[in-house]
Amino acid sequence: MKDLFDLEHEVAVVTGALGKLGPIWIEALLHAGASVCALDLAGARVSAEFGTLQERFDDSRLKLYRTDVKDRQSLEDVCSDCIATFGVPGILVNNAGIDRPPGNAAKGYRLEEIPLAENREIFEVNTLGLFLVAQVFGARMVEAGRGSIINVGSLYAGVSPDVRFYDHIPGDLPFLKPPAYGASKAAVINLTRYLATHWAPYGVRVNALSPGGVLGGQDEEFKRKFCNRVPMGRMATSEDLHGPLLFLASQASAYVTGTELLVDGGFTAW
Repeated sequence: MKDLFDLEHEVAVVTGALGKLGPIWIEALLHAGASVCALDLAGARVSAEFGTLQERFDDSRLKLYRTDVKDRQSLEDVCSDCIATFGVPGILVNNAGIDRPPGNAAKGYRLEEIPLAENREIFEVNTLGLFLVAQVFGARMVEAGRGSIINVGSLYAGVSPDVRFYDHIPGDLPFLKPPAYGASKAAVINLTRYLATHWAPYGVRVNALSPGGVLGGQDEEFKRKFCNRVPMGRMATSEDLHGPLLFLASQASAYVTGTELLVDGGFTAW
């Protein structure tokens, strides 16, 4: 049965490779046997987590490409190099996205004052950029007659953020999760179903993986509030995300397409 999850000789592409979740997906894929083409912006800093993976896996298994998910020609060039280096990708993890967690927002806004440009930027990356990446790499999968695309959604694709999680955070204005974040992820879920139905006849599966809150430097009060809202009583760890990703990437989910896999500790069950 363990062979169902084996990714030996597979080639995977992961966007947003240097962000919070990117190294989590990459680590799981590498340990399952895949080679990984890791994509991120030219100006993105190499995180400690990604640097550790680079030390453990050489260029024969892991290669970092600098590109923008909104730039089709750049993505086409990366795709060609990835194929020349490793072979045709059979796995795509569409992970790149913009979020504005507390402490990362340069300026706070009241709901009625949020600039249109801020919402537009989030949609351009989270939804339109994801679609562009799927077009470029999905086309190669269609030609090959096989593939698994995993679009990273979010808990907030289906529910609105609870502002009470953030009301202890100091500032002149209350912290607001960007309204475009959840809306863009909800669009990703519908887009996942759209692509799944169109590419199923060509052997390409398209699913969404939507994490709940993932541990990563949050303040203690936020963690207390959030965990009190989760039936399992805790936030997700990196290890909690490995199995769901490998399920969707591998033959273990050979008859699964067009679905959203929620990994939220039961948050949305209440």
